[in-house]
Amino acid sequence: MALTLRVVNVNNNIGFHSSFSRSTFVSPNPSKSSSREYNSFVFQCSQVEQLSVTESENSLIEALIGIQGRGRSTSPQQLNSIERAIQVLESLGGGVPDPAAASIGDGKRILFRFDRAAFSFKFLPFKVPYPVPFKLLGDEAKGWLDTTYLSHSGNLRISRGNKGTTFVLQKQTEPKQKLLTAISSGVGVREEIDKLISLNKNSGEEPELEEGEWQMIWNSQTVTDSWLENAANGLMGKQIVGKNGGIKYVVDILLGLKFSMTGTFVKSAPKVYEVTMDDAAIIGGPFGYPLEFGKKFILEILFSDNKVRISRGDNGIIFVHSRTNALR
Repeated sequence: MALTLRVVNVNNNIGFHSSFSRSTFVSPNPSKSSSREYNSFVFQCSQVEQLSVTESENSLIEALIGIQGRGRSTSPQQLNSIERAIQVLESLGGGVPDPAAASIGDGKRILFRFDRAAFSFKFLPFKVPYPVPFKLLGDEAKGWLDTTYLSHSGNLRISRGNKGTTFVLQKQTEPKQKLLTAISSGVGVREEIDKLISLNKNSGEEPELEEGEWQMIWNSQTVTDSWLENAANGLMGKQIVGKNGGIKYVVDILLGLKFSMTGTFVKSAPKVYEVTMDDAAIIGGPFGYPLEFGKKFILEILFSDNKVRISRGDNGIIFVHSRTNALR
């Protein structure tokens, strides 16, 4: 079974990490094959029930997009959205009724014992063994996962562990999920950007500069020594797009201070916007110190949906933004 761990912990118990490279799964029922593929299950349900389940699965996947690593930087709002989506799926009861090949009792618990661990570094072609005496740890090296939801397609699984950790695992990832994974690892970003843009062209849809709060998570420009220049060029911080052609850059500096730059945008051609930034200041609480800083540039939207946006600015700089606020 090849499953991808998408998010670790919606209960803020971040300690359980996926660096353990090998574990032994124990099945108390040897008659069930441990190599059984999830998508081999046969099911029957009404179209209405299936539509509700599919929408809820999509809601959970959408809530996970943009969350990197083990979720340490995830906002309380994002955690709440994920937890709500998980609870909806668990309460619907529309998944596979008996989801675990390795099972006990009610058929939903997987038992495991760790026997090997290693560090994995992206700059090394091999893993570094981590000398944990699992055999001496006894029951401390054991654990279990309860599968609380498994989609009929076999693509999505929700599991809750004995350490209080919640896992969402996914077999197949969407192109924008692959892009965010590439950004997190720092490998193959441009390739995934090109794939996503190509898919958007094939769809025939015209991407827009959508309203909302967008965090800059990657750009193709090497930053300069001046944080002020980086902030003004949109190479860091958050971008807030308003309803009526207003746009703002916000960058947290330190000790509660923020850099703020506001302006306007006008659509000049399909996918192309003229942006004018003409009001900059250092903000501290209710006070602001104005700065003489302004610029005009052309912004081309290459891809955009309700979670991820790819754009091209001056000098061919490519930006990837992730939406940080929930849609209303």
